[in-house]
Amino acid sequence: MRMANLYTSTTFEPPPGYRIEKSIGLCWGVLVRSIGFAKGFTGGFRSLKAGEVPQYTEVVDEARKDAVQRMMDHAAALGGNAVLGVRFDSSDVAESLAEILAYGTAAVVVPIDSPPTS
Repeated sequence: MRMANLYTSTTFEPPPGYRIEKSIGLCWGVLVRSIGFAKGFTGGFRSLKAGEVPQYTEVVDEARKDAVQRMMDHAAALGGNAVLGVRFDSSDVAESLAEILAYGTAAVVVPIDSPPTS
């Protein structure tokens, strides 16, 4: 379910014109993705020569997008409207299975001129 559309950044700074009102803490999005038989088969042939293997690139790109969306959903569930310091990690889980992790700090950012809440 794609719902959260929050500000994300690899830096720990809020967007220009905003300030951090509250740092909530760690949020993440994780998934384990298989390359699939068809892409693995055609990608295997492409990997025999030097250069990019578009079948694998496509799978990894989609996995990162899904992990980021899950991270944003988690931040929203925690009450955040931003994720700062976004990072990625990946690892092999089993043969043809990869874990993709997106993580960062969930925060609430507000315009600089808004009054502080107590």
